[in-house]
Amino acid sequence: EGIVINVFKLVTQDQLRETEIRKILSSGDYPVRNIEQNLADLRAQIAANNTGVLELRKMVQHFGLEVVQAYMQHVQDNAEQAVQKLLQNLTSGKFSYTMDNGANIQVKITITGSEAVLDFTGTSQQQENNFNAPISVCKAIVLYVFRTLVVENIPMNAGCLKPLKIIVPKGCMLNPIYPAAVVAGNVETSQYITDVLYGALGIMAASQGTMNNFTFGNEKHQYYETICGGSGAGKNFHGTAAVQTHMTNSRLTDPEVLEWRYPVLLEEFKIRQNSGGAGKYKGGDGVVRKFLFQEPMTASILSGHRKIPPYGMAGGKAGQTGKNWIEHDGKKDILTGTEMVKMGIGDRFVIETPGGGGYGNKVSRVYIL
Repeated sequence: EGIVINVFKLVTQDQLRETEIRKILSSGDYPVRNIEQNLADLRAQIAANNTGVLELRKMVQHFGLEVVQAYMQHVQDNAEQAVQKLLQNLTSGKFSYTMDNGANIQVKITITGSEAVLDFTGTSQQQENNFNAPISVCKAIVLYVFRTLVVENIPMNAGCLKPLKIIVPKGCMLNPIYPAAVVAGNVETSQYITDVLYGALGIMAASQGTMNNFTFGNEKHQYYETICGGSGAGKNFHGTAAVQTHMTNSRLTDPEVLEWRYPVLLEEFKIRQNSGGAGKYKGGDGVVRKFLFQEPMTASILSGHRKIPPYGMAGGKAGQTGKNWIEHDGKKDILTGTEMVKMGIGDRFVIETPGGGGYGNKVSRVYIL
């Protein structure tokens, strides 16, 4: 789909503006292919919001508006204090990370007492490709990273960001100028930003660092999934194999459902043994996923860490890079990290996802006789 939706009021007086949204979804050079499916998604989101409104009104009726607002403020204040407490146990640091396409993301974190400045100055300028990420993506990742480091069981909210000053220069790839292309920013660049922050803080080695976005379709079918891989190891813990990491938490479609709904066979789905980086604490392993196509389709892969491996930390080794290829007519065609290919009947698309980085030097065993 290629629809750009500007700010648009979707619901007026409790009514979905269906005529207007249908017109928007049908516009442009690449209109949506299944409007009814899109409308069903929108109706589900509206229903979820309406449910939230009803529950909030019940709460106000039960406790009173002043009490509810006071607790809302307390939740944010408590989150702010939790991050301030965390910062006192962290150290300043900086980190630079190069993506497969040559773009560079770097950050300098300066911690002073219970406050911190995160400065992304030095990050590559806005890209001509679609790996730019809106500044909201960068801020969301900062929120995610620092929330994961807070031990207390607090809700994720804007209070976590109050002790943090985020500097992202205008015109760099993490704060691009409209109409920069940004589709890969949320799904790929976001993963690199996360690992840059953990690297600067010295917390853990890199995860697989990609979502391995895989899509295929034709006039009748459209399918999209993100594929799991290895998580990074850290001090006192190993990485985990075959998991969604950081900015992606989507579940894979069950093989039986996938093969029932789409003309493909999932021939192989297994852990990619020893793809995680070695170390005192081992990085998690990636996976192998192989599709057999039973109808002509167009397939696309949007992935990272096919050239540059996920970094290890404190002497730990890097995880293995991922691989993409297709098998047809007895041949094996190696693909890059971002490709679109035509798949024929009997063709196979194979994806090997990266492993996470290892942590610490591997300790040799000493035997005393």
